[in-house]
Amino acid sequence: MQWGKVEICGINTSDLKVLRESQKTELLKEARKGNKKAREELIQGNLRLVLSVIQRFVNRGENLDDLFQVGCIGLIKAVDNFDITQNVRFSTYAVPMIIGELRRYLRDYNPIRVSRSMKDTAYHAMQVRERIQNEQNREATIEEIAKELDKPREQVVLALEAIVEPVSLYEPVYSDGGDTIYVMDQIGDTTSEKDWIDEMLIKQSIQNLRDREKKILNMRFMRGMTQMEVATEVGISQAQVSRLEKNAISKIKNNE
Repeated sequence: MQWGKVEICGINTSDLKVLRESQKTELLKEARKGNKKAREELIQGNLRLVLSVIQRFVNRGENLDDLFQVGCIGLIKAVDNFDITQNVRFSTYAVPMIIGELRRYLRDYNPIRVSRSMKDTAYHAMQVRERIQNEQNREATIEEIAKELDKPREQVVLALEAIVEPVSLYEPVYSDGGDTIYVMDQIGDTTSEKDWIDEMLIKQSIQNLRDREKKILNMRFMRGMTQMEVATEVGISQAQVSRLEKNAISKIKNNE
């Protein structure tokens, strides 16, 4: 989706300002000192980030103005809580905050309630998944869980999704003392791949990557595959996929 002259909450999206990383850093420093003007400028300069995120939620029948306002709340929280001493881009921190705020809004104002039977299915599925993980030291597939519960695959997927609470995509789920695997490494990205590629500035730097790195980024962010699926297709371990992916993204960031 391309944003042209579209008004959201009375704002012409084509007029929104875009800040450079150096500008964001300086404004964050000033905002921490209590400079309200710098804080406001920082918020205004990141509204396009909110627009980018809400594209993933526009097909749910929600009012676009409402989603934008909720996304702005997430952005403000990110501005007020971002730790400028950490070696992390502001957008990397802000995107999960905005997504979390939108998911909480959709969850709290969703008229659909999860039935008791669906919750029971979900909890039994999690027990099966945990047991297989402990016994076989690997992630259980939906097919395995559905077979053990003697339920249709679709029913298991719906049940598990129904009880999911908002969580940061950058929350670590496993670490062997080396490369950490985060939540986002465990899921496929079926949202707008353009958003993620634009966010990581792949367009400007991808031509400098090795062929294998390009292939892995394409499979992960264009085709929406999980690291495990990529590992199976390429013929390497998930840890290697994670390492190659992080190296590629690091190269892209260093080329900015």
